[in-house]
Amino acid sequence: MALAVHRIVQESLTNAVKHAAPARCRVTVEADARGVRIDVTDDGIRGAGRERTGGHGLIGMRERATMHGGTFSAGPRPGGGFAVSVRLPQDGTRTTV
Repeated sequence: MALAVHRIVQESLTNAVKHAAPARCRVTVEADARGVRIDVTDDGIRGAGRERTGGHGLIGMRERATMHGGTFSAGPRPGGGFAVSVRLPQDGTRTTV
């Protein structure tokens, strides 16, 4: 599961830099007996970064989360910017968050 956490954080940061050119990006990774919680938020403006390349970043993150029985959500934040949220259960069973 550690590799999945690493790759999800890495891809979230890559997407923020590539697509939003944020001034700030916040990464929170919390682990406890129930599992791991990953939240990545930025304050960027969609499309302000480099041109889109048609990658599979969000798809890959969703697949990694699902493979570990977790949940994935991503999208624009109400006040601007973008957010990625992933929950990975410790035992590999699906979580409800």
